[in-house]
Amino acid sequence: MVSSDQTLPLPWLAQSLSQALATARSHALLVQGPSGVGQLDLALLLAQSWLCEQPTQSGERRGWACGQCASCKLFGSHTHPDFMLLVPEALREQIGWGADSEPGKDGEAKASKTKPSREIKIDAVRGLLSFAQATSARGRAKVVVVYPAEALNTVAANALLKTLEEPAGLLRFVLASSASESLLPTIRSRCQPVPLGLPDKAPCLQWLQEQGVEGADVLLAAAGGRPQEARDWFEAGLRATAWQQLPQRLARGEAAALSDWPQARAIDALQRLCHDLLRVTHGAEPTYFPKASLPQPKLAAPLHMWEASLRQSARHAEHPLNTGLLMESLFAQGQAALREASPRRANA
Repeated sequence: MVSSDQTLPLPWLAQSLSQALATARSHALLVQGPSGVGQLDLALLLAQSWLCEQPTQSGERRGWACGQCASCKLFGSHTHPDFMLLVPEALREQIGWGADSEPGKDGEAKASKTKPSREIKIDAVRGLLSFAQATSARGRAKVVVVYPAEALNTVAANALLKTLEEPAGLLRFVLASSASESLLPTIRSRCQPVPLGLPDKAPCLQWLQEQGVEGADVLLAAAGGRPQEARDWFEAGLRATAWQQLPQRLARGEAAALSDWPQARAIDALQRLCHDLLRVTHGAEPTYFPKASLPQPKLAAPLHMWEASLRQSARHAEHPLNTGLLMESLFAQGQAALREASPRRANA
């Protein structure tokens, strides 16, 4: 998920990094925008730049971390004493920042019995409070990154709010969120917003090609213009050809097209397909699929019924009762909706 280079931003983030460093007035920034475009990367680069002991002093990279000083090396090895990352346990390994617990038999036993949480809980915020009260080890600042901020549960969010209201000494925050509207209004009001929109297509395609992603243009569109999501899908096994074939395989009722996909991702793919089919019925251009790969339905009502069923299933995608049966049912509903939406009047 996170860029492997800890000193240079993703190509579409350079301007956002420079602007945020130049205009930061608050002790707390809120990076907000769609997921899959480098929210965490930007938050970490801001933190590293604030902690850097020899930041760049001029040019387009003014204020950026140097990547060479002792502080940057500590940051790169994830051992900086003045930095704290608050993320759900379930994300730590995924983003490459390891686990919170110390290795050992007790920790391993606990990990095997307890499913890692997708929330940021009160215990993590209590650790933050202790961190905040300690003196800066290197004298530059103390920085906390919270990602994704919407993962804070209610108790943890209220505890964090107290520290945001009265930060100690050199303490600074970067919160990153793809659902900032779900944050407490009092948290949002204490943060300076850093908007992060969908990047331009050209640098995304170049970056994806450098990452070895085949069919980058198709997968970038499939991911709604989110380059990191497109890369993650490719690394998980999705190929551009399979994505382009999905609409016609739905029309033929080939439910096996999604048999190897995780349920949440399969439902999401069907939702994107349904979205594009509805756009076609209204004469609009599709968003996620090449237009040439889509059937041309004429009636929207059957597709709206399928869309409602997909939306309901998506709410429980992480807790399936019977994955195979559910996907077969959703696929069959989609085939029927497409057939009803595409009456063959010419041969009648």
